[in-house]
Amino acid sequence: MQNFKALLSIVAAVILFGAGVAGAAQEVVTLKIAHFLPASSNFHQLMLLPWCDKISKESGGGLKCQIYPSMQLGGTPAQLIDQVRDGIADIVWSVPTYQAGRFTKTEVFELPFMVKNAEKGSQALWDYIQKNSLDEFKGTKLLFTHLHDGAQFHFGGKSVKNLEDLKGLKIRAATRIGTKMLSALGAVPVQMPAPAVPESISKSVVDGANIPWEVTSALKLQEICKTHTETSPSQASAANAIFVFAMNSTKYNSLPPKLKKVIDQNSGIKVSKWAAETFQSCTLPARKIAEKRHNTINVLTDVEYKRWVKAARSVDDDWIKEVAAKGGNGQALLNDAKALLKKYND
Repeated sequence: MQNFKALLSIVAAVILFGAGVAGAAQEVVTLKIAHFLPASSNFHQLMLLPWCDKISKESGGGLKCQIYPSMQLGGTPAQLIDQVRDGIADIVWSVPTYQAGRFTKTEVFELPFMVKNAEKGSQALWDYIQKNSLDEFKGTKLLFTHLHDGAQFHFGGKSVKNLEDLKGLKIRAATRIGTKMLSALGAVPVQMPAPAVPESISKSVVDGANIPWEVTSALKLQEICKTHTETSPSQASAANAIFVFAMNSTKYNSLPPKLKKVIDQNSGIKVSKWAAETFQSCTLPARKIAEKRHNTINVLTDVEYKRWVKAARSVDDDWIKEVAAKGGNGQALLNDAKALLKKYND
């Protein structure tokens, strides 16, 4: 009888141990991910959801995303980097340069007429940050970085074909550098995040916006805007914006090695390239919506393009001086960024 009781005790212990192991194996790390666009946006649907599905699958369900679009964790788009650094969110997708003057070295990729191609430019951006400006992202681990396919001009009703048409128009700018670019071209910049653009144009707070085609669909700008002005595919776009997908460093460091490996496998330059390709793939469909609505699309001639480039040259000079004032070598950083762009463009 005693032997039987002992056997039962052993069996019970084994069962309890097995249950404990099973419980440990089923433990899930939920990552709170925040961004500023609606859940219907291309970023959310075509980039974020696939990325989350991929890490969940590769981790055997050990990683799970809890997504907060449209700033559902509170705050403003400019505060997202602080939110991830402070642990309010575990991961954010953001335009860090919404905070003017904080990411000076990195914003070289936002200088006027700098980038022709999002996919190639994003690879150059990743390399550049790793080499020159990781210190601007302390408290976070960058998972991937990318650019969009170039900010074009979208107007409520004005038709802009040259610098003279642009002069005096109130135009939305995304970032500090975008603001300087518009001023150099003779426009009146009004800085605001993307979600505020549709109402601002429809109520004539601004005449138009400098924003990529990709995001116009989520904002329904093709319905609000009647005319558009763009550079040709062979030309660098007037403006761009830096996007980062960044994780709280403490959260990343707390992950078990197997889960860290999954995050690492879904980070870096290859993922940055994929993000840019995804953005680029949305440009033509968004532009076609404007065409089907019979909106007017003006493309800068080569002669006019050169005029715009020349007018905006002072922005580069000012940026170099600003970097120098902070103890950096702006010309060397600009040269490095251009060399990396050439490397990937070639």
